[in-house]
Amino acid sequence: MCGMKLTFYGGVGEVTGANYLVESGPSAGSGQVTRILVDCGLHQGEHFSSQHNWEQFAYDPKTIDAVFVTHAHIDHTGRLPKLVKDGLKGKVYSTPPTRDFGNVLLLDSEHVLLQEAERTKQPPLYGVREVEELMARWEGIPYHQPMHIGSLTITLYNSAHILGASIVVVEGDGKKIAFTGDLGNSPAPLLGSYETLEALGIDYAVIESAYGDRLHQPVPNGIIEDTIEETVKAGGTLMIPAFAMERTQQLLFDINELADHGRIPKVPVFLDSPLAIKVTDIFKRYPKYFDQKTKALLKEDLLLFDFPGLQKTLTTDDSKRINEIKPPKVIIAGSGMSQGGRILHHEKRYLPDPKSTILFVGYQARGSLGRRIQEGQPIVMIHGEKIPVRCRIVSVEGFSAHADQRQLLAWIEPMRFTLKHVFVVQGEEEGSQVLATKIVDDFAVKAEIPPLNQVIDL
Repeated sequence: MCGMKLTFYGGVGEVTGANYLVESGPSAGSGQVTRILVDCGLHQGEHFSSQHNWEQFAYDPKTIDAVFVTHAHIDHTGRLPKLVKDGLKGKVYSTPPTRDFGNVLLLDSEHVLLQEAERTKQPPLYGVREVEELMARWEGIPYHQPMHIGSLTITLYNSAHILGASIVVVEGDGKKIAFTGDLGNSPAPLLGSYETLEALGIDYAVIESAYGDRLHQPVPNGIIEDTIEETVKAGGTLMIPAFAMERTQQLLFDINELADHGRIPKVPVFLDSPLAIKVTDIFKRYPKYFDQKTKALLKEDLLLFDFPGLQKTLTTDDSKRINEIKPPKVIIAGSGMSQGGRILHHEKRYLPDPKSTILFVGYQARGSLGRRIQEGQPIVMIHGEKIPVRCRIVSVEGFSAHADQRQLLAWIEPMRFTLKHVFVVQGEEEGSQVLATKIVDDFAVKAEIPPLNQVIDL
């Protein structure tokens, strides 16, 4: 084998299922080909997982020397335990926050995948044992510390997508290739800006395109403050369906600032998500991964995610007791698209209440309950019951943790003189194609949606 080879085993023409294989020629004196993976994510569709996840890997996991994880979201990590189950012997590397987040997210997903397996009459994709085996070989490494795996050198850079998220740069055979993972909506609250890599002389880039054909709308000034104030004044309940990872912490950070400066009335705020509580605890362990502005705030306020009136409900009984607290109140609960989780119980209770409000701060996928509520469907089904929707509905765009088209192009632009080829992935086909065309037109750099399961010689 000569030179570096790249194969896309997921994330092509779809947002989820990121899984990329890099192969490099024999290292000096060893005669061995080096094989590493970047990400090994779950394919997701109408259900939490799709049929593809149960298929055999198109490569032999036993031949993989190492796996590098860009960040902890399940569409980038969800098949790592299956990789271990199927024979992975190499180690897994990421930043330390990504490792810790990955552990709690994979354990949380395990029981959901078990339900999916029962629904489709298949064996479980993985169990707790495989997660434990995975964590035993998963090591945390900091940004900018090169790792040498056979004939390859791999270095992580900040992608500012979620805490500890990375751009993975792979160097070997005289070439450098950068995998963005997911780029952040930069500059991002808490995280700052993604790193640009023009000084590295990148030859090839694999870039995400979730928002490849769209621009974010700016978040209206004071929208969280106004929504809380108006709901409290009406004597209602503010429901916020939120993803446990990043979105919840941003909300807590924002509400903490409002409370510290007396800009919202005193009102009980319930964080009703065991997963979000665990993830928030991990955030607190890694202050050095915050941006400079947040580090400065930490010197004045050691409790960025805690404030008077915040109550965390870990147990089911704690969650049920929220009903005993009369409005006004604020409830932050998962899931972010109202497809499951504790938010459903609160929606059953308060969607019919004209004094209450539901605030959407994340993307609501087509077909999800959140999307149906957002679009104004007058009656929705929850737990088999018809629930009338009479509450106020507020949607905030711009809270996305993904870079939009402008930001994606801004990341590419400084590298335009060294880039030979850009592979556009992790987006719906239409958005990926729009971004690829823009890269070609704006920078005269070859860009395309890569073929799936085909070896590309670099």
